[in-house]
Amino acid sequence: MTNGFYSRLAADNIRRNRQTYLPYIITCIITTAMLYIIRSLAMNEGLDSMSGGAALKEILALGSHITRIFAFIFLFYTNSFLVKRRKKEFGLFNILGMEKRHIAKVLFMETLYTAAISLVLGMGLGILLDKLMFLSLTKMLGGNVQLGFYVSGESITVIAVFMLIAFLLIYLNALRQIHFAKPIELLGSSNAGEKEPKTKWFMAILGVLLLAIGYNISIMTKQPLQALALFFVAVLCVIAGTYLLFTAGSIALLKMLKKNKRYYYKINHFTTVSGMMYRMKQNAVGLANICILSTMVLVMISTTSCFIAGLDDIINTRYSHEFTVYSVDEKIHEETERYLTDNNADVETSEKYASLVFTVKREGNNFYIPENYSMEMQGICEFGIITLEDYNRLTGGQIELSDDSVLLWSGNKSVDFNELTLMDCNYSVAERLSDFPIGSLDIVDTACIVVKDEAVMRELYEKQNALYGKNASQIRYYYYFDIGEGDEEALFNDMYGYFKNSGISFGIDAKYNAYENAISLYGGLFFIGVFLGTLFMMQTILIIYYKQVSEGYDDKKRFEIMRNVGMTRAEVKKSIHSQIVTVFFLPLITAGIHTGFSFPLISRIMVMFHMTNTGLFIICLLICFAAFALIYALVYGITARTYYKIVSK
Repeated sequence: MTNGFYSRLAADNIRRNRQTYLPYIITCIITTAMLYIIRSLAMNEGLDSMSGGAALKEILALGSHITRIFAFIFLFYTNSFLVKRRKKEFGLFNILGMEKRHIAKVLFMETLYTAAISLVLGMGLGILLDKLMFLSLTKMLGGNVQLGFYVSGESITVIAVFMLIAFLLIYLNALRQIHFAKPIELLGSSNAGEKEPKTKWFMAILGVLLLAIGYNISIMTKQPLQALALFFVAVLCVIAGTYLLFTAGSIALLKMLKKNKRYYYKINHFTTVSGMMYRMKQNAVGLANICILSTMVLVMISTTSCFIAGLDDIINTRYSHEFTVYSVDEKIHEETERYLTDNNADVETSEKYASLVFTVKREGNNFYIPENYSMEMQGICEFGIITLEDYNRLTGGQIELSDDSVLLWSGNKSVDFNELTLMDCNYSVAERLSDFPIGSLDIVDTACIVVKDEAVMRELYEKQNALYGKNASQIRYYYYFDIGEGDEEALFNDMYGYFKNSGISFGIDAKYNAYENAISLYGGLFFIGVFLGTLFMMQTILIIYYKQVSEGYDDKKRFEIMRNVGMTRAEVKKSIHSQIVTVFFLPLITAGIHTGFSFPLISRIMVMFHMTNTGLFIICLLICFAAFALIYALVYGITARTYYKIVSK
């Protein structure tokens, strides 16, 4: 056989199997384009001249690596459907006289054609859309639109090498399956799994327990830092629990339905349950994958879109005033007031105070610094201290305190005691405060006290300084102010130059500048979220499509038998509809449940990004779920018709 024969046969195979090959090739093209776009944007020097562009490029570079990992898994997994569908064909080739090495050559040419089409069309599409994506980011960052057409040669090389390696590994995996299988096994592969599966109660119960653990972590974890630490534990529990429930729990449920004679012995229920019972092991894995991917899409798109929609809330949460000047040098208060007076700044409101914040471990009403500190320790608490003078000025109060009494506020609502011990110093709680003038995100368990004067605060500072050494916290002095009329950027630059020459260590934050930086951070997260969400969406749609096509061919003979034993075409169609609805809407419902239980955990993690508007997150989540459910239903409608056409032939 000549090489031309293998090339023609491979091209003919792709044409004859276009129903399964075409969606796969289109997906490879889109994946290649996506990988090029995000890699090219991360390399685009045009972002350097924009505010926040450098940070955005770092986020895009990280997103590029993450996207490639998921793209590889995606392509590898979806190709397995093609191989499964083609095994019978390869077995027939083998019986007709083609050796496995000949089949390997045909398969190599098919892979080569797919790779060539994907790279050429994918790179072309990516280059065309790259400018559009860059303009979108430019608009998001408020930069100037640049003329010209940017093509990243390095990105083309990197993505081309990555895709070629992916296709090579996909080819070797397919070759492995064919090489170790006998011809008779290849011919009978489509009938594999016909034996009725056994009920595995242990796996089903374990799946329920794992889901319960994951849900419990989400509900019971109260602090954002703990939520971040336990997030991946909860995710792994939910993923494992989902696979176990779909593989073992679904079979157990079907067996229970089968035992219910009133339910089972009806035409539509009988065919649906019996059809799902056989080959449920293969079905369950695919359905679990759809469920997990759907959950990822919902969580990723809803959280990143919430960041963009709530950007103003994030900025206002993080910056309560237009300008913040801070230092460990107490002269900062005097110098700031002098600067504002000398420059006739139109100051509308101003606040100043000093605070000491450090980390302690809490046991009951005893707050102390442990010898071996770790953020993973139980009872870690962030402790803040301000003076009574500052508190009264900030709140307009006229409270008085003795040397050994304090005012107490705690983010932990269960903290309620009349005395406390802080680093072996005993204090009586004169009043339990309902709020505190110094904002706190409550990332960990938080407690704040008001002490009589700065002498008491300095005494506590010296104690924690002796215990923490070089890691000790410093007393920090803050000065906040808002201006009326005036150029914020000009004031910021002039004030920065003034303090730079003052000899005082300082820091200045401005709300206008923070907004630009936040756009780059959250805009980058949103951009990556959309990219990964689109990738997961494509994988979900492709898995649904291939499951319908695969199951259609597998069930074709079964439904022929149904018609032969007397079922009408309408009854067969009704049975098909019932089975598809039951099977393919179960992952969507389960994904909705997963997302709902993940809400408490994710909302607490979002606090670390200064997103505290829970109501907005709920709205984004509901809108994303509604949009995803609509797309899911459309995919169901299209694939259901494909399935029916196959089984009705």
